[in-house]
Amino acid sequence: MRTPVQVRRADAGDIDLLLPLCAEHAAYEQLAYSTDAGIDDLARALATGRLHAWMAMDGETAVGYASATLDFSTLDRTIYLHMDCLFVRDGWRGSGIGQLLWDALRAFACTQGCRNMQWQTPDWNADAARFYQRLGATENRKRRYVLSLE
Repeated sequence: MRTPVQVRRADAGDIDLLLPLCAEHAAYEQLAYSTDAGIDDLARALATGRLHAWMAMDGETAVGYASATLDFSTLDRTIYLHMDCLFVRDGWRGSGIGQLLWDALRAFACTQGCRNMQWQTPDWNADAARFYQRLGATENRKRRYVLSLE
């Protein structure tokens, strides 16, 4: 009998599990991704609590992850959870893992006193849009910009 996938908090010791998921996530979203830079920064962010992350584990195999930061909204005048990533590996999608990761994020946001959660997803990702709409989320149309400072 197969053990159900478990979601647990990730920490700096999970970098070797997290990096391949990040690379797959970037490829899925058609983003440029480097496996060389920023590894120490990622570990430090996890270790200091600047970044919060969760791993979906099938035994010793990482099959998905979610990450978030706590931020403050000037317009809402309150703290909110910014979900940076929610990703489930190909072959595991549609099996409830995204919901498990979402539940962990939501529970964390509630314990932190967040009034809401915010995130973005690519325009073309209709599956993600349907998932978020089923959760009761509403879409706030904005454009996201990135300016490289390097």
